[in-house]
Amino acid sequence: MQKAITQFEKYITSKGLSLNTRTAYKKDLLQLREFLTKYFETAEINLNSISKLYLRDYLRELSFKGRSNRTLARKATTIKNFFKFCEQENLISKNPAANLQIPKFEKKLPKHFTEKEMEDLLSIPDLSSKFGIRNKAILELIYSSGLRISEVAICRKQDLDLTEKIIKLMGKGNKQRIVPVGKKAISALKKYLKIRPQFVTKFSDHSLFLSKSGRPLSANELREILERYIILVAKTKGYSPHSIRHSFATHLLEHGADLRAVQEMLGHSNLSTTEIYTHLSMKDLKKSYEQAHPRSKKKD
Repeated sequence: MQKAITQFEKYITSKGLSLNTRTAYKKDLLQLREFLTKYFETAEINLNSISKLYLRDYLRELSFKGRSNRTLARKATTIKNFFKFCEQENLISKNPAANLQIPKFEKKLPKHFTEKEMEDLLSIPDLSSKFGIRNKAILELIYSSGLRISEVAICRKQDLDLTEKIIKLMGKGNKQRIVPVGKKAISALKKYLKIRPQFVTKFSDHSLFLSKSGRPLSANELREILERYIILVAKTKGYSPHSIRHSFATHLLEHGADLRAVQEMLGHSNLSTTEIYTHLSMKDLKKSYEQAHPRSKKKD
């Protein structure tokens, strides 16, 4: 089984899955392998001897340990994708996960900032320092164009076209898309690019955003930077740098943007993924209605 897991790792890497996704897949499969050892006398697990009952038993045990349906659904998806790969590569004669059911769970509505909170967040960086100028440009770009943190980390200078006001992005699955960049973000980026040479060292490359050492800012470093600002604005727990991307989508839809246009800008493969933001907007709409409409306040 370990050999198949290694092959699967190489496969999902070639498909352009993010490091976080690949790490989660590997962790899930190693956990499954450890569980399955109780069914086999030797350390080597025969893939063709794994049955659907073993897989169901694994998910059942996780459920007994208190794992949420969301977690079980992710692990079931990993299992199904792994055995589908094994079937395609003729590593197994029959797919034991073909009819394995994925547990249902209620999708959580992603947290987003109000427009006022976003204005407050964007005004925090200290523009008297080169770090503040850089961080302001990062914040403005994410909110203006809905970038993922991983996409910001791999942006290169040549991906940004200040004249056309667009940026070329490499998203999940190595899918390229072109997204508009707003005026305020363009202004912030121009100011940053003027002082970017101050970050350049022998460690620098063509990455758009550089660290103190001159190296490209990693996704984790970007999260740490943004989280320091977010904690000053967020009124409750649950907000993260990704909430800025959620705010981008929600605010566009609230102001009448076309759902499919937002889907393209976010880089979602399925429209259903983008539709969650319509639920967010509807939630706010209902709240406004209940607060404002005279007959919504009256009790029966």
